[in-house]
Amino acid sequence: MVRACVIHGAGDLRVEERARPEPGPGQALVAVRYGGVCGSDLHYWRHGGVGDFRLREPMVLGHEVVGTVVAYGDGAYGDGASGPVPGTEVAVHPATPCGVCPECLDGRRQVCRDTRYLGSAARMPHVQGGFAAEIVVPAGQLRALPAGLPLRRAALAEPLSVALHAVRRAGEVTGRHVLVTGAGPIGCLVVAAAKAAGAARVTATDLLPEALRYAGLAGADTLVRADDPDDAGWPDEVDAAIEASGVAAGLDTCLRRVRRGGVVVQLGMLPPGGSPFAGNLVVSREIELRGAFRFDTEFDEALTLLATAPHFDALISEVTPLADAPHAFTSAADRSRSCKVLLDFAD
Repeated sequence: MVRACVIHGAGDLRVEERARPEPGPGQALVAVRYGGVCGSDLHYWRHGGVGDFRLREPMVLGHEVVGTVVAYGDGAYGDGASGPVPGTEVAVHPATPCGVCPECLDGRRQVCRDTRYLGSAARMPHVQGGFAAEIVVPAGQLRALPAGLPLRRAALAEPLSVALHAVRRAGEVTGRHVLVTGAGPIGCLVVAAAKAAGAARVTATDLLPEALRYAGLAGADTLVRADDPDDAGWPDEVDAAIEASGVAAGLDTCLRRVRRGGVVVQLGMLPPGGSPFAGNLVVSREIELRGAFRFDTEFDEALTLLATAPHFDALISEVTPLADAPHAFTSAADRSRSCKVLLDFAD
């Protein structure tokens, strides 16, 4: 048996034992060491769903996981197969696109219409997640860690990939001014990704001082209280804006601050149903409004960046043993004192 962090319904999070998985053909068995608590995990815990995806059966949470290869099933290692040797420290890419739908064939696997994603209720039966002491995943989803990258920092690879994809959706940002609304873990990583992409200036906004402090650690040049219209840090206009808060007010800010002909990327998942936005500005200023969903090849880029950037460690605010998972979720939900919270599966 192995212990796992399982959501049964809104507010019903349990650490329970499940049968130890066995890798089948083409699969790998991974001993998980760290798992990052994501905003979507918090939504399942608080509300029983995220966006339009509702929980309909118990589900192991988690899709930001790293660990060590234990074993392989038939055909996944040796005889020309390319899985990392058992004992290798790896990060797990959480997506398994179908590879045959129009989106996959068009090179946009992140919006595959039939993908499987760890810890997601988007389909039934749900795709069980990675918050377990041992998990089985397709061998092709394993990525050996670059030299010098510790497992703990590598746990940021999945959310950093989301950030890198959002910055890519914003277009060329080299030498430009980028606004990031929302300085949660994803927003802070968007700040870091924008700076890594060559942005000359990044302004980050949030309601909470501690969140803004983490955005500063991530590399933001200017920090602005989102609820203070008189804050001197507000830019007159920016070249691109990335909305990472998931609230309509953040999108409104982006549309009003971006220059004419600029790009706004909606990254934060807005509440279910319709959300009002300043559509007339999109028309009169020819603003390009783009969505950003998950990622694809950015996962490998994220690992390379993390290996050379130890300052990312500062965004990990807490590491909690699996047995105390409810405490970890409570901490992760308290943005007044936390950024990225990790679960530790070592014991």
